[in-house]
Amino acid sequence: MSSYGSDAETPPEPAPEPAPAPVKKKREGVKMTDAQKKALNKHMEKHKKNGMSASEMKSHRMKMMSRMRKGMSVNAAHKDISK
Repeated sequence: MSSYGSDAETPPEPAPEPAPAPVKKKREGVKMTDAQKKALNKHMEKHKKNGMSASEMKSHRMKMMSRMRKGMSVNAAHKDISK
């Protein structure tokens, strides 16, 4: 007997494609407070007096700013960078 049209021989339907993941928004920037800015400027002046080059100053400042935006103090951020 022929089994044409039976459920056993029909190929399974392909699984539906998952919906694309929602586009992630960029994290909104957390601004530094005026007190943090003053503290960072004071910290950078110390390094300028100690003879840090311009490119090192920029790199150090950017690293400090990223950590301070997360809530670290100047001292905590500096220790984190120095590791």
